[in-house]
Amino acid sequence: MPEPLPIVVTVNGRRYAEDVIPRLHLADFLRHQLGLTGTHVGCEQGVCGNCTVLVDGRPIKSCLMLAVQADQTSIDTIEGLADGSSLSDLQICFKEEHGLQCGFCTPGFLMTVTALAERVTEIDEAQLREELAGVLCRCTGYDGAVAATRRYLTGRGVPVRA
Repeated sequence: MPEPLPIVVTVNGRRYAEDVIPRLHLADFLRHQLGLTGTHVGCEQGVCGNCTVLVDGRPIKSCLMLAVQADQTSIDTIEGLADGSSLSDLQICFKEEHGLQCGFCTPGFLMTVTALAERVTEIDEAQLREELAGVLCRCTGYDGAVAATRRYLTGRGVPVRA
């Protein structure tokens, strides 16, 4: 067994100093070591996007990143979106637009859209769908996810062109 290595990360605004084995994926670190089980692991190959988290503001598939690579970074997970028991505006949009079905892909969508909203000043419908294509939903929730994303972006002042 390889010797554990120390890392320091800030997750959802809270600082953690932890020892991790070098081959531990970031998703497993978040879920099993920090107890943040909102990050879902689907394919473990970077294909489904359900494990997407933000690392220093960038969407990262956490099954493809090692925890040691996250040393000295800031990580945002789905647990950080809500304020206590109050849903965030993005979560409300997904709820009201039926952008979730079973919920397994929801963390990937929400974190992808969070990063998208910080990056774009305008977007068209085709680009919006392309941005969301990195998250696989097996329940055919794409129309609701697209509608929720459109509503959220529009509410933030980001025009979504047809």
